Amino acid sequence: MAAPRTITRTCIACRREADKRELVRIVRGSDGETHVDPTGKASGRGASLCPDLACFEAAVNRKRLAPALRATLGEEDVERLRREFEAALENNRATISRHGR
Repeated sequence: MAAPRTITRTCIACRREADKRELVRIVRGSDGETHVDPTGKASGRGASLCPDLACFEAAVNRKRLAPALRATLGEEDVERLRREFEAALENNRATISRHGR
């Protein structure tokens, strides 16, 4: 039996390739709204980032986030995404500590 295929994605900030589940996905849905996708399964145009606030800041500062999502992001959109990203990181840390990984 063949081994399961590993799906890799590239962080838009640091260009590191990693397993899809190791990265945080930001998605622009069909309604045009952008949000952090904690499941990694929401439909829409997505961009992957390392689970590190420095990569989020680099993506914003280097103006890579909006083009990756093919969206126009205002300052309030970026601030909302930053809060959602930080919450996703906290949730991820809590899950890891609960499961002892």
